Amino acid sequence: MSDFEADNAPASGSTRPAGLPDMLDAAVCLVDERGTFTQVNTHAERLLGRGATELLGQDAHELLHRDRYGQPLARAQCGMLEAFLARRTQIGGGWFERGDGSLVKLSWLVAPYASAGGHAGTVVVFTDPDRGSGRADLPGAPGSVLPELERLALLAETTTQLTSTLDSDEALRRLVRLVVPRIADWAVIDLITEADEVERAIVVHYEEGALVAREDLQGPMPPVPEESPMPLSRALRGAASTLVTPQTYQGAPDSGIAIEQKRLFEATGMVSAAIAPIRGLRDVLGALTLGRSADREPLTGAELSLLGDITRRTGLALDNARLYQRQRKVAETMQRHLLPQLPSVPGLQMAARYLPAPDDSQVGGDWYDAFTVANDTTALVIGDVVGHDLDAAAGMAQVRSMLRAYAWTHHEPPSAIVHRLDGSMAHLTGVSMATLVFGSLAQTADSAWQLTWTNAGHPPPLLVTHDGQAHYLTDGHGLLLSTGLAAARTDATLLLPPRSTLVLYTDGLVESRDRPIDDGLEQLRKHAASLAHRPLAAFTDLLLERTRPAGTRNDDDIAILTVRTPDN
Repeated sequence: MSDFEADNAPASGSTRPAGLPDMLDAAVCLVDERGTFTQVNTHAERLLGRGATELLGQDAHELLHRDRYGQPLARAQCGMLEAFLARRTQIGGGWFERGDGSLVKLSWLVAPYASAGGHAGTVVVFTDPDRGSGRADLPGAPGSVLPELERLALLAETTTQLTSTLDSDEALRRLVRLVVPRIADWAVIDLITEADEVERAIVVHYEEGALVAREDLQGPMPPVPEESPMPLSRALRGAASTLVTPQTYQGAPDSGIAIEQKRLFEATGMVSAAIAPIRGLRDVLGALTLGRSADREPLTGAELSLLGDITRRTGLALDNARLYQRQRKVAETMQRHLLPQLPSVPGLQMAARYLPAPDDSQVGGDWYDAFTVANDTTALVIGDVVGHDLDAAAGMAQVRSMLRAYAWTHHEPPSAIVHRLDGSMAHLTGVSMATLVFGSLAQTADSAWQLTWTNAGHPPPLLVTHDGQAHYLTDGHGLLLSTGLAAARTDATLLLPPRSTLVLYTDGLVESRDRPIDDGLEQLRKHAASLAHRPLAAFTDLLLERTRPAGTRNDDDIAILTVRTPDN
């Protein structure tokens, strides 16, 4: 659960799910792609006169929408459904039935969204048009203060957009698209890095219907002065939001940041701006500046309040993204230490690559290994512990260490070593399932290289000859590890041709949501055959690139180990 979700979790005993903020003074609901309620906040429960248990899982149109006489509204006449099916943002109004059977006329706004898991849905915001002015809120003219309904919709959309990504750069791009040109013509984002330096990360202008980045105004900024009363300096120290004009920076600058701000106003032509700090849970993360040109009304105090609400949500999103990035860096370091250096074996060339799954913690259960044992034999391993997270990586490290120890102390065929490993895994590790290929490579009396291997439920090795013939080594196949079954394991033996390449890999290279594993295996075989003449490092890189081309999603980690024999 994110910090934001934790802060907004329901009280003990509540049936309302966590996730929707009650800080919005409006009824906010989430509807899935089938049109059923998935989440509601407490304002929605009160306004609609129904508890969460009465709303969740129900068809929103059938349950609530009525005509002015209280009769069910035909779907063909429902503007909300039309906007919902077209996945567009739209404002309207209509009659709805409350829990006690009474009718209430409400204004509504629907806006599509996509969650971090890729699930489509719709945000629905209800407000009572009779509250306050006595009329439904309508979108304001450009440059005017946003009406209440549109303001609440913007905040709801900001929450869903920013909290549905853990990429800080993507979160900032979404933020800019939300506020420009809806609130301002210009958006400027200054960030305080983890090294306490200031970077002007984004300067964007709305021009002729498109967002245009001003990269000449972006880049590193001077340090934040401790005592400066100037607006940006104060915002970067966490002070309250401030309205700014070009005249603010007409005097003698008191710092390097003030000089940069004067340059910003001169280069952009902004005549009014609002600057607000972006605060995380513990630190100030930066500042957001929104500016308007001369053809729009100046920003006012009403926008300052809205800007503060937006930057609070931005701060929470950036906090979560930065925490995630720190975890990824720790995981990357851990993975580098877990994956071994390849040994130097006279006559053999070796290469290895590891590609983590993109949406996880940069570590997983896929691994490769190569090491020499006492009888001048080179051991080769490719393996996969189920999962691609820190637990899988820890299990992988245990299995790899045990396999090395058995191979070094027991000079037995690969099948016997793997049998020992399988028998001890349940007692000495927390690994629930694993696959591997374990082989030994040794020179014969006539200087040929002989491979002996056993396969525990893993995709078969691929052998590629120098003239471009490629085939899978399907012998020696047995059950995967940690099944609890005492099945016999067998070895297979093959003399490797001169200048041939052995490819050991994990299933992430050949299997994905987009294609069955048989298609992936055939693609791997074809690409490997076409690359047979390449130097081994280039062979390995190009094989990984072409088998998993750009734009193809790798849902699992990928490990690959290649070995090439010499020209006898």
